[in-house]
Amino acid sequence: MQTSSDRHEYPSHWEADVVLRDGGTARIRPITVDDAERLVSFYEQVSDESKYYRFFAPYPRLSAKDVHRFTHHDFVDRVGLAATVGGEFIATVRYDRIGADGMPATAPSDEAEVAFLVQDAHQGRGVASALLEHIGAVARERGIRRFAAEVLPANTKMIKVFMDAGYTQKRSFEDGVVRLEFDLEPTDRSMAVQYAREQRAEGRSVERLLKPGSVAVVGVGRTPGGVGRSILDNIREAGFTGRLYAVNKAFTDKELDGIPAHRSVRDIEGPVDLAVVAVPAEHVPEVVTECGEHGVQGLVVISAGYAESGPEGRERQRELVRHARAYGMRIIGPNAFGVINTNPDVRLNASLANETPRPGRIGLFAQSGAIGIALLSRLHRRGGGVTGVTGVSTFVSSGNRADVSGNDVLQYWYDDPDTDVVLMYLESIGNPRKFTRLARRTAAAKPLVVVQGAGSAPQGHAVRATRLPHATVSALLRQAGVIRVNTITELVDTGLLLARQPLPRGPRVAILGNSESLGLLTYDACLSEGLRPLPPLDLTTAASAKDFHAALSRALADDTCDAVVVTAIPAVGEGAAGDAALAEALRSAAERVPGKPVLVVHVELGGLAEALSAATSTAPQAATPSASHPFRALDRLAAKDPEETSKAGPRLIPAYPAAERAVRALGEAVKYAQWRREAADPGKVPESIDAAIDEKGAARLIDGLLARGQGLTLGADETCDLLGKYGIPVHRALAAPTPDDAAAAARTLGYPVALKATAPHLRHRADLGGVRLDLADEEQLRRAYTELTELFGAPEELRPVVQGMAPRGVDTVVRAVIDPAAGAVLSFGLAGAASQLLGDTAHRLIPVTDREAATLVRSIRTAPLLFGWRGSAPVDTAALEELLLRVSRLVDDHPEVVAVTLEPVVVAPHGLSVLGASVRLAPPPARDDLGPRTLPAY
Repeated sequence: MQTSSDRHEYPSHWEADVVLRDGGTARIRPITVDDAERLVSFYEQVSDESKYYRFFAPYPRLSAKDVHRFTHHDFVDRVGLAATVGGEFIATVRYDRIGADGMPATAPSDEAEVAFLVQDAHQGRGVASALLEHIGAVARERGIRRFAAEVLPANTKMIKVFMDAGYTQKRSFEDGVVRLEFDLEPTDRSMAVQYAREQRAEGRSVERLLKPGSVAVVGVGRTPGGVGRSILDNIREAGFTGRLYAVNKAFTDKELDGIPAHRSVRDIEGPVDLAVVAVPAEHVPEVVTECGEHGVQGLVVISAGYAESGPEGRERQRELVRHARAYGMRIIGPNAFGVINTNPDVRLNASLANETPRPGRIGLFAQSGAIGIALLSRLHRRGGGVTGVTGVSTFVSSGNRADVSGNDVLQYWYDDPDTDVVLMYLESIGNPRKFTRLARRTAAAKPLVVVQGAGSAPQGHAVRATRLPHATVSALLRQAGVIRVNTITELVDTGLLLARQPLPRGPRVAILGNSESLGLLTYDACLSEGLRPLPPLDLTTAASAKDFHAALSRALADDTCDAVVVTAIPAVGEGAAGDAALAEALRSAAERVPGKPVLVVHVELGGLAEALSAATSTAPQAATPSASHPFRALDRLAAKDPEETSKAGPRLIPAYPAAERAVRALGEAVKYAQWRREAADPGKVPESIDAAIDEKGAARLIDGLLARGQGLTLGADETCDLLGKYGIPVHRALAAPTPDDAAAAARTLGYPVALKATAPHLRHRADLGGVRLDLADEEQLRRAYTELTELFGAPEELRPVVQGMAPRGVDTVVRAVIDPAAGAVLSFGLAGAASQLLGDTAHRLIPVTDREAATLVRSIRTAPLLFGWRGSAPVDTAALEELLLRVSRLVDDHPEVVAVTLEPVVVAPHGLSVLGASVRLAPPPARDDLGPRTLPAY
């Protein structure tokens, strides 16, 4: 247990696990008085050159005074952090608060000197960069806004750490020393640097698991059968290109069916990159220790008996992760199905899948082993359902997802040259904010198709629970470019289309085939998906392969269509097309015009589906084909080098057994293509709104209000003041506890006025009669006051207010909320039943751009009411969009603003009026995605 130093308690929330540049992990924590021996041992392993760079003079050993100084901190003005692996220091960083004269100081001084020391064996791993992020976050928490560092000119590595961090810097040279000063406030560049480092580190950590040079399977039985033996056999039969070892403490022989066998990982000569652990849960800790001491880089834990088994297993799982990370290892699992990499330079099947899929361009991730099996099975199939038109690049089944998650695998796939399409089955999203950010970046480069279950976060995983409805999270994912589907069938349907067909340039669809009825079904399905189908072309049931080729060629050459759906039923007549001939005719026509997607809907034509998909079957290659099989010619064509087939990319056409499935996949491709086009120009926040924004004044007001307590809902006057700082005027509403007060308020505001009941059960419920509008004089006002009190009760219950009348228009509602997991979300809808009863509300992540604000207004189903529906006057949507931008800026500039509600916002033909507003403040929530890089805590 850590001991606190000097005057503040030990800040355990500063502890964090981080992924380093090479994919290994380290633990960052505060240095305490208990670390004296560790510090001395660490310093003894640092080279004389590194010591010279740190102290500007030869400094062979630390004195007792030095050790005391470097281990005794008050965690405010003097802070030290250490990066540890295996419990031992590999690097340290400290800051000391200083005043304007450079001498030690206390608050309110906001500057500190910072210095690093990294063990030579760990230099180049990105340790100093990670420590800088964390010491910077600590300093900001303690009121320090600026770091200063003095570095010898020859210490180019450390100078580069500071210069590359992305902070606003000032550099000077005096007395032979480089002095660097930099602000700690995150900038766009510093966040970009941090995200880039995060991507490289996390991607590399997954790469080490998927591209090992050597694998040890721990828990291999001496006889066939059993989990460990099955995985060993699968790795060998897949043709793994690296070194393979079998491990079981009961082994007496040195080989097992030709594979080197050992009693312990420690006994293996040479490095082991990956260990696949398949022993009972109670023996896993011993295996982890052996692997850590041998230098194993990562683990795939197949063993069950962890969080899925209850509280005891949950604690066992937490300890497993802590144990592995202490040695710098990452874990897939526990309770995992395994991993697959079909790259010909690797050929790894460290999973329970008996067959290795053929190499291809699809990356698969599944939290569930059962779903992983289903996905692989679907991609194996060559006929009967959706055909496997391409193979798999890599497959990861994360099991309990205790450590490596979908976010980590996305980081790997982002720049993986072997993966063109990503398919993910997610039972939960532990960090939606980060996932959305990674998804947006990935989707801009390659399609990301996700089916999300409604399950809870994995047990034992410390994640922030979102307060947003499942539908809202799904909507936010779609805005990030995620192709969100509902079933495993749709996941595969859509993924296979995107894997080998170009993206459509628009929603116009040509339909042709040899069945009028099937063509009409396809036409109707297109309308249901929001596509714009052209009239179907019926080639009749006697159509030959030549007829199909000619019709498809004409459709692809037609500038009025963006995609083609070919429908086919069993042929009738002597000249009708056979399956193999029809497949070749369609493929050859599609290859001539490669810019438009082509899909086939087939009914009772399993042979056609097989012929279309033959070139990329994901199943293992069959034995010598029979010449009598009608499609063996195409099979022989497909039997070329799998790598050449997958990378050369012949024009392959996906086939579907139902029009609805094909069109649904096409509809998703159309929406994704539209998102890609829009993502290229995301818009901006217009500078014109800055003129009416007083950011500093709002900050002072917020600080003063929060000084009252931890969180509060602002009163009416305070709300108006804060919103006014951002150019959002709110119509004043004056309390009217008596008829005389109502009359006085009306005289102040000027007639005509409105009289409203603001009791919770009547607020925003004009349908209940709690509002009286257009009261032209005092007589009407007093009469309305009497009616309200007679209908609903005493004024103390009604809480009546008087408000000046606003121009008539459409009542809308604008909300912003900070969700613990998803971050700041801006919502818009029409006030009343549309949003409350029907849920017709649109959402965007803050900050929003002008393009996103315009899209937000137009995203709700009732949007036509804003644009002159059925002859009504169009309202001022430009003013509405500006209001959305201002609310977005307020929440983005001030994380203390945790909730804003503007209701109603009456949008008139010219301008708008905010008639009701509420704001809630709280201390800034922890926004992990904007802080230093960390792994989920245990």
